[in-house]
Amino acid sequence: MNAMVVVEQSRWRDGFEQRALARYRAAGCSEPLALALLERALKGSEDWTVATDGTGWIAVGIRDDDGTPVGRIHELTVEQGRAWAERWCAEQGARRVEVRLTGGPGQFAGYPVRGQTRMRAAAEHPGLPPGLTVRRLTEQEYPAWYAAETAAYVADIVRAGALTPEQARQKSDQDFERYLPQGYLTPGHAIYAFEADGEVVGTGWVNHAFLPGVTFGFSLEVHPEHRGKGYGRAAMAVGEWATRQGGDDVMMFNVFGGNEVAMKLYDATGFAVLDELRSVDLP
Repeated sequence: MNAMVVVEQSRWRDGFEQRALARYRAAGCSEPLALALLERALKGSEDWTVATDGTGWIAVGIRDDDGTPVGRIHELTVEQGRAWAERWCAEQGARRVEVRLTGGPGQFAGYPVRGQTRMRAAAEHPGLPPGLTVRRLTEQEYPAWYAAETAAYVADIVRAGALTPEQARQKSDQDFERYLPQGYLTPGHAIYAFEADGEVVGTGWVNHAFLPGVTFGFSLEVHPEHRGKGYGRAAMAVGEWATRQGGDDVMMFNVFGGNEVAMKLYDATGFAVLDELRSVDLP
């Protein structure tokens, strides 16, 4: 395939914005949320390389992952254009190439899924399941919760096949510092414990107003000894309840690739896939 890199990107950019917005709207996003997602998708676009073969567009870039170049395919509307994009990434020194997709895998069906963003409108008046109570996690409980959460996060990243254990630990440290800079007292964040028969069976960590109208669920965790008892669905109900408590109407969260049990639960409870992160190692 012959493609030519373009210097003047305004025509591509206008089309990219319209195509991206159409995908977000089709996924059920409100207009303010679609615009916020577009702004996030365009971050760093001034450094992307854009090419065309006359029939469509290829937009690619490189990001630094702790000193390792990682290729990112930001858009691909050229039929059979994946090889060109991968070759470009390899020529820039990338060891891995990744893509975030809304609306299906298309040419990237062979790329393993590393993670998904799921979302659903919360029930207007969500109720908690019978026998379940919810309270805020106490500051005394926070250190043990934090240790368990970081360990689980590292395990999830490694299971998804995205990073090595050491890289996963570094990412965990960076992400928790980013999202909980003031720990237990970080504004906009709430950590809940849910109990049954007077015993804590799980926890939830949410960030209200993460995006317009969106509460983001960083973690909805049922403790291992209580799994298989129906508390997974209960945790989702807690998430919806927390979303409305924070004044939002949409709940959103990520799930790592390889977690088939969780994905089946989210399918069953109506949390649709907004987008997927897929990646593959380059030769």
